[in-house]
Amino acid sequence: MAAGAARRARRRARGAQPAGERARSAEDWWWDRLAPSGSGYHLLQSDSMLLVLPGPGPARPRVHRRAARRAQRQLAPAPRAPGAKARPRTAPAPEPPPGPDPGWGDRIPLEILLQIFGLLVAADGPVPFLGRAARVCRRWHQAASQPALWHTVTLSPSPAGRLAKSEAKAEKKLLASLEWLMPNRFSQLQRLTLIHWKSQVHPVLKLVSESCPRLTFLKLSDSHGVTSDTLIMLAKACPQLHSLDIQHSMVESTAVVSFLEEAGPRMRKLWLTYSSQTTAILGALLGSCCPQLQVLEVSTGINRSSTPLQLPVEGLQKGCPQLQVLRLLNLMWLPKPSGRVVTPGPGFPSLEELCLAGSTCNFVSNEALGRLLHGSPNLRLLDLRGCARITPAGLHDLPCQELEQLHLGLYGTSDRLTLAREGSHLLTQKWRHTLRELDLSGQAFSEKDLEQALAAFSATPGGSHPALCSVNLRGTRVTPSTVSSVISSCPGLLYLNLESCRCLPRGLKRAYRGQEEVQWCLEQLLTSLPSSS
Repeated sequence: MAAGAARRARRRARGAQPAGERARSAEDWWWDRLAPSGSGYHLLQSDSMLLVLPGPGPARPRVHRRAARRAQRQLAPAPRAPGAKARPRTAPAPEPPPGPDPGWGDRIPLEILLQIFGLLVAADGPVPFLGRAARVCRRWHQAASQPALWHTVTLSPSPAGRLAKSEAKAEKKLLASLEWLMPNRFSQLQRLTLIHWKSQVHPVLKLVSESCPRLTFLKLSDSHGVTSDTLIMLAKACPQLHSLDIQHSMVESTAVVSFLEEAGPRMRKLWLTYSSQTTAILGALLGSCCPQLQVLEVSTGINRSSTPLQLPVEGLQKGCPQLQVLRLLNLMWLPKPSGRVVTPGPGFPSLEELCLAGSTCNFVSNEALGRLLHGSPNLRLLDLRGCARITPAGLHDLPCQELEQLHLGLYGTSDRLTLAREGSHLLTQKWRHTLRELDLSGQAFSEKDLEQALAAFSATPGGSHPALCSVNLRGTRVTPSTVSSVISSCPGLLYLNLESCRCLPRGLKRAYRGQEEVQWCLEQLLTSLPSSS
C-alpha cells in the first residue's frame, strides 16, 4: 500500500502546475526553453524576433533570476519511497559546435585590412565601398579613413539636365563636404575627375591645390568657369601633375596655354576638344612647350566644326618628339606642308598608336601618311577608318614592320562603300605574322582579291599559327570558302563579323563572339559548301 501511495503522489506532483509558473510571462517561458542555464547559449530580444546566440550573454534582471530558481525548485523530483528502484541516468547531450565568431572583423590587423580594401578599391573605386565599410565597426572605419585608399575620385554634384538653381545648390552642398574631405581623406589624391561643375569649379580646384600635392591627373568634363589663374595655381601647387583632360568643357585657350607654359616640361598626356580656340593650344605644342608629351588626342565635340584643322606634320614632330599616341578623331585634318618643297621631319621614333578615324571629308593621302610615319618603326595600332584616299600600296610602303591592329573599315554609323580597290593581299602578306586585329568593313574589294588576301594567314612558314584573333568583314564580298579557310587557319579567332555579306548564305550573316560561335559558323559553312557549288 505504501509503494502505491508513493507512486500516486509522484504522478500528482508531475501533473500539477506550480503556482509560480502560472504568473510567469511568455518571455520567461521562451527563455527557459530555448536558452536554459548551462547550455552555452543566451537569448537576445530584438524588436520583432528572439535570437539564440552562442556565449554566456548579458546578465538577466534579478526578477528573472528569482523566477528561474523558483521554477527549478518546484520542478525538483519528489523523494523516492523506500524500496523504489532508481531510474538509469541518460548520458548528457553533446555540446553544440561553436558558431561563427561575431568579432572576427575587429581582430584583423590593420595592415591586412588595408591590403584587402586596396584590392577592392583598385577594382571598383573608393566610392561607395569605403563609405559603407567605414560604418561597419571602429577597425573598418580606421582602415577606410586612410588617405592612401582615396587615390582616385570622381566628383559630380548632380546629373545633367536639372534646373540651374538645383545644380548650383547641389554644387554648394558638395563643396561644403569637400572642405572637410580634402585635408582629411584626399591628402594623397592622384587622379581627380570633375563632371557637371558649372559654378564652383574655382573653389574646388583651390581646395585641391591646398590639400592634394600628389595630384597627377585632372579631368574636367562638362565643366565651366575655369580661368587662367585657377590652372596656374594648380600647376604650381601640384608639381607631379602631368595629365590634363579638358574634352567637352568650356575652358579658354589662354588658360590652357598659360597652364602649359607653367607645367609644360613635365606634361605627358593631353586631351582636347577641337574648336576655334584649339589653334592657340596647338601652336604652343608646336613651339616645343611640351617636349615630353606622350599622348595627344584632339576630337570634335557634339557640335561638329566644319573648319579644317591645319596641323603641320613636321612642326609637330619637332615640338613633340616623344609622342607615343596620336589621335585626331573625326576631324577634317589638313596636313599643311611647311613649304613648297617639303623637307622630311625627324618623325616620331616612339609612336605606337596613330588614329585618324573620321566620318567627314578626309584629306589624308598616302603622301601625308608617309610624312607622318616615315620615322615610326614601332607602330602597333593604325586606325584609318574613313580615310578613303589611303590605298593598300601606300600602306605597304610604310616602315612599320610589326603592326598588330589595322582598321580600314567604316567609322561611326556610315554604311557607304568606298571605291573599288585592289591589292588587299599587300597588307596581309606584310603583317601576317604580327597582325591580331583586321578591320576591312565596307571596303569594296573583289571576291578574288579578298580570297588572295586572307589566304596569306594559312601560309605561315614553320607551321606556326597566325596571331589573328579579330576579323571584321562586314559589308564585304567575302565568300564561304574564304571564311572557312580563315577560321581553319586561325584557331585563336575570337571575333568574326560577317554582317551584310552578300555572298554568304542566309542565317550566317551576323557577328560571332567566342571560339564556340566561330567554330559553329565553320561547321555551317562546311555543310553549305557542296550545295553552293
